[in-house]
Amino acid sequence: MKRLTTIVALFAVMVSSVLAQPQGAQIPPRQGGPQFPPRQGGAPQFAQPKVPEGTIIKLWQNGNPEKDYVARPSDFQKRMLPEGYMEPKLEVYKASNPNGICILECPGGGYTMLSDSHEGRNMAEWFNSLGITYCVLEYRMPFGFNEVPLHDAERAMQIIHENAETWGVKKIGIMGCSAGGHLASTLATHYSSAETRPDFQILMYPVITMDKEYTHMGSRDNLLGENPSDELVNKFSNEKQVNSSTPPAIMILSADDNTVNPRNSIEYYYALRQAGVSASLHIYPVGGHGYGNMDFFPYKPQWTSEVEKWLQQLK
Repeated sequence: MKRLTTIVALFAVMVSSVLAQPQGAQIPPRQGGPQFPPRQGGAPQFAQPKVPEGTIIKLWQNGNPEKDYVARPSDFQKRMLPEGYMEPKLEVYKASNPNGICILECPGGGYTMLSDSHEGRNMAEWFNSLGITYCVLEYRMPFGFNEVPLHDAERAMQIIHENAETWGVKKIGIMGCSAGGHLASTLATHYSSAETRPDFQILMYPVITMDKEYTHMGSRDNLLGENPSDELVNKFSNEKQVNSSTPPAIMILSADDNTVNPRNSIEYYYALRQAGVSASLHIYPVGGHGYGNMDFFPYKPQWTSEVEKWLQQLK
């Protein structure tokens, strides 16, 4: 009961602080950490985001590593998945004046498709303007193989490490929206080596748990199947996999999200803090789900400003 009271109080404080925040709030100067170009009038807003030309890198040059992995797309997936979806790719948008940070983005889509425009490449201009090299991961759908998306995320991290010196990268973070947030937090809690461990996490309205009480059931069914074992559910419930080595996180979501229960982020935040990991939780009063960097989200200036400030504070 005490824990529930604490979570409810935290939720109330976060929402009230957002309501009190003025539009176009200025970002105070920071000492230390990566330095971003000065902003006028708060966070940038791109009504028509320009997508710079990216470099495409195939993740698995010699074919997918899982010999028995076979795609079984539904009719819906055949319409929605990009051409060549069996060949996962990394889209790289290099910053012209790199500040040492690289972000690997995992678009959402419920592990059945990829929302790789507003939750992917459309953020490239913004991040590049901050000196951040930005990469979008076109990962494979599970099709009954729950480790496949994680394999692709780990391989993407390896590729970024291999090119870090050339790209001017010193810190690599993972970002994800919705089910992509589940993949991002899975990498953050299940990484297999130092070179696949992200330095930080940026999670937007993420799926975190596989607990059917408050998970997104479509993502759970697509990743684990309709009748997963308790062991598998526990393994991919990332709030249960946090430890003191889990990288710091910032989470962006809306209180009225009826697609992915906000409790996903609240429980993850609680687990991170219990483990002594730095975490920041921003719950906006309205906005629903799936907005990415779209301008219709009324708190876009706030969330982009908060992410910028948070990145400046990374050590």
